[in-house]
Amino acid sequence: MTTRTAPYSGVIPPVVTPLTADGELDRPSLERVVGHLLDGGVSGLFALGSSGETAYLTPGQQDEVIKVITAASGGQVPVLVGAIETTTNRAIERGRAAAALGADAVVVTAPFYTRTHATEIDRHFRDIADAVELPLLAYDVPVCVHSKLDPELLLPLAADGVLAGVKDSSGDDGSFRRLAIGARGIPGFAVLTGHELVVDAMMLSGADGSVPGLGNVDPHGYVRLHEAAVRGDWAAAKAEQDRLVALFDIVGAAAPGTASATAAGLGAFKTALMLRGIIATNVMSPPMRRLDAAETARIAAHLDRAGLSRA
Repeated sequence: MTTRTAPYSGVIPPVVTPLTADGELDRPSLERVVGHLLDGGVSGLFALGSSGETAYLTPGQQDEVIKVITAASGGQVPVLVGAIETTTNRAIERGRAAAALGADAVVVTAPFYTRTHATEIDRHFRDIADAVELPLLAYDVPVCVHSKLDPELLLPLAADGVLAGVKDSSGDDGSFRRLAIGARGIPGFAVLTGHELVVDAMMLSGADGSVPGLGNVDPHGYVRLHEAAVRGDWAAAKAEQDRLVALFDIVGAAAPGTASATAAGLGAFKTALMLRGIIATNVMSPPMRRLDAAETARIAAHLDRAGLSRA
C-alpha cells in the first residue's frame, strides 16, 4: 500500500438520502445516518452521490441534504458534495451552492447527455476548478455518464493542481492500478476506489481509501478493513472484505425483472438501514419503487449472517 499522505483518505461513504412516506427528505433519519457513520469511524462523508439519489432530487432538496449533513457532522470530518450535472455551467452553479452551504469539497463527473470529447472533459474540470473555491474531485462513473476518465486525462489535471482527488467507480481495476501508480509522484492527490467488493486489493494497489455505498450499512466493517490494510495485515483485510462481499448480496434481493440495478442496490441499502433502525422507511425516489416485505426478509437474513444487529 502507498505511504503517501492525501487530504482525503480512509472510508468516505456516499451517504444515502432517506425519504418520508410521501417522498420528502426525512431529516431526522438523515441525521441518524450521519451519526451512524461517524460512530463507525469514517473519515469523511460524500453527500449527493449516486447512493444519495442526487439525480432524482430537486435543487431545493439537494440544498436541504447539504444543510442537514454539514450540520449533523459538525465539522468532525470533511463533507464532500456532489455537483453532478450535465454540463460545466450547471456544475459550477451547484458547486457554488454547495460551497455556500458549508461543503468542504466538490465532486464532479464528466459532462453527460451531450456528446463530449476528452479535450472538453479536460476543460470542464479546469473551468469548474477556476470558478468554485473548493477542492475538486473527479467522479469516474462511466456506467452513468458514458465517458471513462482515463489516467492519461486525470494525472495531468492532478499535476496541475486542478484535481484534489478522484473517486473511481469505473470497475476498471487495471485503469485504477495505472492511476495509483501515476499518482505516487503527485502529493496531495487522493485516489479513492468506489469498487466496494475489492477495497483490499485496491488498497494493496495504492488506493488512499474507499467510497463504498455498502458502507452506509456497515461502516464499522469498512473502517476495520481500511485499518487492517494500513497496518499491512492483509489476512485481516481479506477476511473483512470477504464478509462484506457476502453482505453485498443484499443488492440481489429485488425480484428479477422488477427493478433497475440502481433501484435494487439503493433499495437494498435503504432497506438494510431501515431494518437496523437507522432510517424510518425504505422509500425511493420515483420512478424507483421501495422493496417489499418478501425482499425485506431476504435482506434481513443477510444482515443476520453478517453479524449486524437489527432493530
